[in-house]
Amino acid sequence: MRIDRVETFLVPPRWLFCRVGTDDGVVGWGEPVVEGRAEVVRAAVDVLAEHLIGQDPLRIQDHWQVLSKGGFYRGGPVLSSAVAGLDQALWDIAGKTYGAPVHALLGGPVRDRVRVYAWVGGDEPAVLAEHIAAQIEAGFTAVKMNAAGATSPLTTPAETAAVVDRVAVAREAIGPDRDVAVDFHGRFTPASARRVLAELAPLHPLFAEEPLLPDQNHLLPALVAASPVPIATGERLYSRADFLPALTAGVAVAQPDLSHAGGITEVQRIAALAETYGALLAPHCPLGPIALAACLQIAWVTPNFLIQEQSRGIHYNKRGDLLSYMLDTEPFRFTDGHAHRTALPGLGVEVDEAAVRAADRSGHAWRNPVWRHPDGSFAEW
Repeated sequence: MRIDRVETFLVPPRWLFCRVGTDDGVVGWGEPVVEGRAEVVRAAVDVLAEHLIGQDPLRIQDHWQVLSKGGFYRGGPVLSSAVAGLDQALWDIAGKTYGAPVHALLGGPVRDRVRVYAWVGGDEPAVLAEHIAAQIEAGFTAVKMNAAGATSPLTTPAETAAVVDRVAVAREAIGPDRDVAVDFHGRFTPASARRVLAELAPLHPLFAEEPLLPDQNHLLPALVAASPVPIATGERLYSRADFLPALTAGVAVAQPDLSHAGGITEVQRIAALAETYGALLAPHCPLGPIALAACLQIAWVTPNFLIQEQSRGIHYNKRGDLLSYMLDTEPFRFTDGHAHRTALPGLGVEVDEAAVRAADRSGHAWRNPVWRHPDGSFAEW
């Protein structure tokens, strides 16, 4: 069996899929994307595909080494995301070839179901309570919300109180037996993050996500030591080497993205590294169905797994949803806030190729917003 074709598809709302075909007719799917830079990753996939054409797809570890390290300049979100999607597709091919789910090829499951959480925005208290009630009704036992929008360099008393008030609304709505996680999204300066984390502690968030920008991770040890709230980070870290400083700083939760951090191959290594530091794994995934399918394969085999993000109903998805390109939606049927393990081969999903090709004809050009402070200066989104 040899790889004979690699294709990419820009599919709404903001995703990029790749299809790796073989001369035996076995096809693997992956999701290589940087949100807001999908076209750039598409070009990177085209370049990396030059190595794969004519090769045996089952030499996954060797391909990962060459794709990741074969260029003198390596790493970064674009290249790592291109490698990630191709890696997912190769694992999909391997599972279909051997007639087994990827988690069986990775050593077999350690659990039968995976806890997942839902997004509830968090910008408006009244709407927040309604959204949480709807997610509870749908069976979810955990939600995640934004801490704030654009935030002053040093949070004012009013801004700090507004964050606490919104999380208090969420805590009251969800109750003491369910969880609410709070996403700081790198919007706070270190001093502001420390101030807000202390105020949030009585509300017992599951974790505070990305309280610092990734280029400020050298400040994580002091923040972790000062924070009474568990710290999570990792959606903008792309390798074991990137995660090592965060783990040595004592973060409680590692959040690699299966579409950014080198795919299944690298994230399994990140999970093992996190385990040695007593950190839990909660893969970042506000993306599409192939990325989520890859995350679930990792979740089944990871002892230190915590919870899984997923994008059903997320505010980004205006022209498509998690199920839009699936022939079989059963793998994404969540009951009691959990996804349930299946024995379906490969990544365990059936992609609607006709729908994907049709969507690619219109494509998308999704870009994240650019925010500014009241004085006109740039603000972190």
